[in-house]
Amino acid sequence: MKVKRSSHGKGPGKSQKWKDARTKRCRATTVTSSELNSSPAMARLINEHQVLTKKKTNLKRLETKPKLVSDSKKTGPQKFFTHTNGNSGSAAEEAEEMDSNSFSEFDDHGNGLEFKDDKQFFKPGRLEGSALHHCAVRDDKKNHAVVVMQKDQTLCFRGKCFLTCLYGRVEVMGFTIEEGQQPYPLFSPASHSPISVRAMETENTHFSEDSAHLADVLRDYLTSGSRKKLAGKVIRDSSIILLEPMESTLTRFLSSFPALSELFSPPVNELLSAVLDTPLNGLGIIPLSSNIEGIKFSQSIKNVLNTLVNACKADMDGTVILVCGAKNVGKSTFIRILINTLLNHTGSVAYLEADLGQTEFTPAGCLCLTTVTEPLLGPPFTHQRNPEHMIYYGQSSCESDLDRYLEALKSLWHRRTQSGEGPLIINTMGWVKGFGFQLLVDMLRFFPVSHVVQLGHGGTHQCPCLTPEYLRSTQGYQTHPPAQSALDEFTESSNLPKTFIHLPVQSEFEGVGTQGKAKHQRSNELRELTLLAYLSQLQSPDPGPVRPLHSLTPYQVPHGAVALGILHCEVIPSHMFYAANASLVALCCVGEKVTSRGGPVLLPQAPLCPCVGFGILRGIDVIRGLYYLLTPVDPSILRNVNCLLLGAISLPSCIVTTQDCDEDIPYVTSNYSFDLTGAGKLRFYKGMLRAGHMGL
Repeated sequence: MKVKRSSHGKGPGKSQKWKDARTKRCRATTVTSSELNSSPAMARLINEHQVLTKKKTNLKRLETKPKLVSDSKKTGPQKFFTHTNGNSGSAAEEAEEMDSNSFSEFDDHGNGLEFKDDKQFFKPGRLEGSALHHCAVRDDKKNHAVVVMQKDQTLCFRGKCFLTCLYGRVEVMGFTIEEGQQPYPLFSPASHSPISVRAMETENTHFSEDSAHLADVLRDYLTSGSRKKLAGKVIRDSSIILLEPMESTLTRFLSSFPALSELFSPPVNELLSAVLDTPLNGLGIIPLSSNIEGIKFSQSIKNVLNTLVNACKADMDGTVILVCGAKNVGKSTFIRILINTLLNHTGSVAYLEADLGQTEFTPAGCLCLTTVTEPLLGPPFTHQRNPEHMIYYGQSSCESDLDRYLEALKSLWHRRTQSGEGPLIINTMGWVKGFGFQLLVDMLRFFPVSHVVQLGHGGTHQCPCLTPEYLRSTQGYQTHPPAQSALDEFTESSNLPKTFIHLPVQSEFEGVGTQGKAKHQRSNELRELTLLAYLSQLQSPDPGPVRPLHSLTPYQVPHGAVALGILHCEVIPSHMFYAANASLVALCCVGEKVTSRGGPVLLPQAPLCPCVGFGILRGIDVIRGLYYLLTPVDPSILRNVNCLLLGAISLPSCIVTTQDCDEDIPYVTSNYSFDLTGAGKLRFYKGMLRAGHMGL
């Protein structure tokens, strides 16, 4: 059906299912479903950045073909796509001559360049204090900073920024950023370990010929005096990065909530280690001293990463990696590093989400299949996107219906077999006891896994080692070990499961095995962050104040056009509207045609169907027979939606309680009445506040 807009005052048309009365909100250009799925969230951030800075899009995008890092410099020095700063005529020629002279005096020294007073600043390690002042220069007029880094030097920070590699190459969370590529958004919030930028060996054998090129690079971003200061810091193994402030719809929306206003600032335990007086001030970046650890790799993690990369290079399409382990052992961080590392060698990596509680690309309660083509340079809430295939389970744990959970995973795997290319990574839950362990056994038997990465800590694993030998004798939830006869003990049995490589990993970071206690680090807070990040798409991409939900114009959906179902509990039909009003709903597409007999269509049981996105059911008009729905999903996709599913994933209370209202806040009252059907009050846990609400 066609998607049209209408005002609240008009009734629903006969051939219209979704109507939109949004006149104030700026909507994006209509795109097809395939186009929407192929547009990652990072591209939107980069576009916003380019509009705000009024720069031309003249940097190369991330390569979609395999990129071999070791061969990146064999063809000689790369041409860099520079910005222009308006210099022309004799003034430009004079500046070029001056910069060339500044570099040419060091050409003959190459790697042997040493300064008596500056020798300490060329040592590998953390850039902090005087070393950071020595190698970084800020341009106040353009509001950016240029940093010269030597091999194995690192910059660990809190905050957010855009990073562009102007010369050489650097590594961030396993991904190599090289000269000539697009600016990449980096996110280092207080909810996760701080990220680091590490300078890599440039393998540059044309340093002498690059002197004029380096002068051109710096001329576009720095004044003459600043260029002269940095000229003597550049040697053969140097890398030069550009850091720019970043502000987007996501960051504006999150910072509008008082509890999240300091999300990108150092937490209390890091304040004494923050380096505040640096050339990076005002860019949204706060460097940290060396007594604060960034993301730490144990030797076993490094070995396993090398093994997996070599396996994928040998057989890209046949590599299926399952990552498992107990809670809080670093599974999600390991997977992000693995994906970024693989993107150095291939254009895409497939990802199957089997963890309902801590999802990577969607709000909690979803199982999905996603193709990742851009690096993940921040926690999950910074890269929410629309997967190719998604099923809404409706809860953060699957223990209430294990069969439905497995059937959803089988359905997603079937989608993978139809069009899957490239390596696949399967993320699993931290539930590794009892039925949770049996589900892991089932998944290893259902899917053709080639490698199992099992994370543990303290020198042990928190569940039995899932080796091929152990799998031959253990019981799953839906599967059983293969039966063996006396003859099978001496001959190869065709019933034996496919073998795979078991790779044990020991995590050694601080606090491993325990949930974070600082602000924004608890699991429920992380789930709220991902949902808020998704809902930030309701805001206009144009800079300006954040608009509260009640000021956004919703779609009008006739009751008879979509079915309404509740997944996590049983609700009598007369109370369905009470339960669904002012709630988060999944927008789904059931296979059967929805037919109405003049009233609302209610589902008697939970369907297993595709989900295309989420919305807020902000109101129900029983008399006119309309649902009022807020959603960022494009109208071209909404035409296929015929089902609204309500689960146990609730809206964060800050969405409702912090709305800017001249009158009473909608849905919130201090005069609570227990006689109201369907109403509820905010939960207080025995009078005690959670750690995340105590301002720690």
